Amino acid sequence: MGEQLDLLSGQPLKSSSGPTQESGSVPAQSTLLVPNSLLIIDTETSGLDPSENQCLEVGSILFSVPDRAVLAQQSFLLPVSSNAAEPINRIPASVTQLPQPWREALGYLTSLIAAADVLVAHNAEFDRQWFGIDPLPVVQQPWLCTMEDIRWPAERQLRSRPSVRDLALAYDIPVWAAHRALTDCTYLAEVFRRCDDLETLLLRGLEPRQLMRAQVSYDNRHLAKDAGFRWNDPVKGAWTRRLSEREASELAFSVVGVEPPSEQLAA
Repeated sequence: MGEQLDLLSGQPLKSSSGPTQESGSVPAQSTLLVPNSLLIIDTETSGLDPSENQCLEVGSILFSVPDRAVLAQQSFLLPVSSNAAEPINRIPASVTQLPQPWREALGYLTSLIAAADVLVAHNAEFDRQWFGIDPLPVVQQPWLCTMEDIRWPAERQLRSRPSVRDLALAYDIPVWAAHRALTDCTYLAEVFRRCDDLETLLLRGLEPRQLMRAQVSYDNRHLAKDAGFRWNDPVKGAWTRRLSEREASELAFSVVGVEPPSEQLAA
């Protein structure tokens, strides 16, 4: 792990805590460590439901934060009998059944996971749910989502939840393909390589978060929308977003927590 930095400034300081919101406030934040190594992960699956569908491709890149360098990368297919998502990922089920050392690849994936401080994915909530389901290994490390958790610099002019494609283009990275696991990992690695403030982005992305509801009138609903809150998702009849205490304190309107805070660094 890297040096201890303050969550707010990114400087080597002791732990800090921000102001609390009204009801449902997040507990004071503790000092976090800058991850030294990231494992960037992407999956392609035969559908959206892990109880009914299967993971059929895994891509991963082991990335050194202080060196801004790719240390290792891997991509492999897992055999499936059908792929309802073929129109999206363009991976025929028959191709996944061709001979290739996928069992050995799973062993290497486990080694890459063990070498990482944090696992990173774009829409990590989706990718992480496939791990721990045979044949993918159980993951103990924390996850960081580049779509939900990282607040990209305003000068990049990105939406609050950018696509991988838009994120790559914002950092002048050519987009040559989509919806293959290693390709999407490569885009994220290239974005990280170009981030001078990567350590601060990671620290702030790893802050504990909880789902919060915006307290805005109908006439001021645009404030919540502009701040990245979603209407009716996941709370019906409310504008909600997962926020850290620091992010909530910086809003121009009040929020209340609608669920207990989650520790981003918890397994």
